[in-house]
Amino acid sequence: MKEFALIFRLKDISDFRPTPEQMQERMNWLTGIASQDKLVDKGNTLLPFAGSAKTIKSNNEVTDGFHTEIKEFVSGYVVIKANTIDEAVEIAKTNPIFDQVGGNIEVREVLKRD
Repeated sequence: MKEFALIFRLKDISDFRPTPEQMQERMNWLTGIASQDKLVDKGNTLLPFAGSAKTIKSNNEVTDGFHTEIKEFVSGYVVIKANTIDEAVEIAKTNPIFDQVGGNIEVREVLKRD
C-alpha cells in the first residue's frame, strides 16, 4: 500500500469553530480509518511528497493537482494507507467536518519512508 497525506484547508481559519459533536464525528472518522489499519499519522511529522495530488472540495468535486488559493489556511493533516490515490480520495470524501464547515482536502502521495 502507498501512503497519502490528506491536507485540510479552510478559506478563513477564524470561522473554524467546530462544535464538540463535530469534533467527535471527526474522531469517529479517524477511529474508523484506524480500525481498517489505514491510519499512519495524525499530523505529527514533516512529509516529503511524491508528484501526484488531487483536491476534494466541500461539494465533493475532485480536481487534479494542488492548486490552492494563497488565502487558504492549512488546518491540519493525517496520513493514511491506500492502494491508489483514487481510494485515498474516497476516504477523504467521508470526512464529516468539511461537510459542515466547508474548505477542501488535498490528497498527496507521500514518498516512501525508509
